[in-house]
Amino acid sequence: MSPLLRKVGVFFNGLEHGSANHNQGPVSCQKVMVCQKLISGAHSSPLSGVAPTNERQYRSMPTHGIGRWKYLLPKEAPRKKRDRLQMKQIRAATDTEYGSLSVKVSGYDMTVVEHYSQYIHNLCNRLRIRVAESYALPTKTTAVMLMQEQGTKMYVDALLKTHERIVQISSMNATLCPTFMDIVLQNQPEGVELTVKEHAERDFLERFKARPQLEGLMAQVNQRD
Repeated sequence: MSPLLRKVGVFFNGLEHGSANHNQGPVSCQKVMVCQKLISGAHSSPLSGVAPTNERQYRSMPTHGIGRWKYLLPKEAPRKKRDRLQMKQIRAATDTEYGSLSVKVSGYDMTVVEHYSQYIHNLCNRLRIRVAESYALPTKTTAVMLMQEQGTKMYVDALLKTHERIVQISSMNATLCPTFMDIVLQNQPEGVELTVKEHAERDFLERFKARPQLEGLMAQVNQRD
């Protein structure tokens, strides 16, 4: 027991003996309050030897860096910029083979056009026809204008979007071409237009959207130089 608690016990015993000898009443409120302060001081005092139960005697250590894992991965090389798309060499036709051909599929329903172009590409792979590349052309929008019955003003009635896909064939055997065309035409969906022609440089330039303003500025810069 701590010395302070011993003093409190002695104090209580003295009060009891004094009240018994002098026939006094119970301990006054002031004395009780003094005792309560002494007891509370004993619990809070570090010299009392009684550790408080509602206070933490330690502090948590810093945990910075827990969960980091990116430094364990090898460093990635910086990505290189894509080179400008170059036109592939156009193969000329021979006596037994066709040269570079462009199979063009166009229509208003993008889903049907896309599936039909995939079908042509897979058919070429099965027939062992070399496919150079397959790509999409920019979508073209056509406005349908109507004139009022009583008036001269025209208003837009509908907007039609034409979707185009190209399957470029690098070479095709002349004896296999009729079979290929028969299969493609028999499975042509309704509302889809099919065109087969020799691939030219103009077809390559159609892949890019025209920028008339930029082209005009570049022409002015070239004239000044």
